[in-house]
Amino acid sequence: MPHSKGFAHRRDERKGDAVSLGEVVDGLMAEEVFSRGMPIATLASRWKVVMGERLAAETQPATLEDGILTVRATGGPWGAQARFLAEQIRLNANRALGSQAVRRVRVVIDPKAAENR
Repeated sequence: MPHSKGFAHRRDERKGDAVSLGEVVDGLMAEEVFSRGMPIATLASRWKVVMGERLAAETQPATLEDGILTVRATGGPWGAQARFLAEQIRLNANRALGSQAVRRVRVVIDPKAAENR
């Protein structure tokens, strides 16, 4: 049976005891595989505020790793616009995250990004 990356080597032993949902969430957040995804999920939920309504419709946050926010644009003109606004995007993203997690914005062109929205 397939399994998700990161779960093959759990640190804790599984038990049949009932636990609260809060304990489950706290445990998952302690594992790096989950906590890394929270900033990008936060950005995705606030993307219109970060990018503005029109540009948000043609872009999406892809990854945030090592301080680099990768933004997918649906085409060259939208990518050029996002690159032009990279510093403002960085500031808005950090404001949305409430931290200085984004040090740089990288824009990639991915015509399939429109399908993923």
